[in-house]
Amino acid sequence: MANPSLTLSRQIDAEPTRVWAVLTDLEHSAETLSGVSKVEVLTDGPYRVGTRWRETRTMMGREETQEMTVTEVEALGLTRIEADAGSAHYVTTFKLEATHPGTRLTMHFEGLPEEHSGLLGKVAMKVMAPVGLRVTKKIMQADLDDIAEAAESGR
Repeated sequence: MANPSLTLSRQIDAEPTRVWAVLTDLEHSAETLSGVSKVEVLTDGPYRVGTRWRETRTMMGREETQEMTVTEVEALGLTRIEADAGSAHYVTTFKLEATHPGTRLTMHFEGLPEEHSGLLGKVAMKVMAPVGLRVTKKIMQADLDDIAEAAESGR
């Protein structure tokens, strides 16, 4: 059974350093990302592997808060963020590619069933995946557009 996943890309008319600055600015991400209503950074210091925060979004009419953790960073090139919610583990990877001029930002999302979720949890994920992916695609596209707008405007 394949895990639900999506990949979207967006050309941004800003250099990778500017896109990276917007992408990793957790303190202002609730202002940047229209779908995020609140961010609480849980770790001190710069954006790095181990950085954690709680992010609150409104999804399908209700607020949901997830704790996010940075699990991989290649400065100006890639970051991977992971979160657990219910019986699923989510992995989101952002990849930046310089396109001269500008940056191509690619966002990959994958939902993985938790090991302890058992057969019922895995079947539920398979059944709900099409609906979840449609919602997730809209959220991902909005995030990419919001990041592009902030990077292009110099916010």
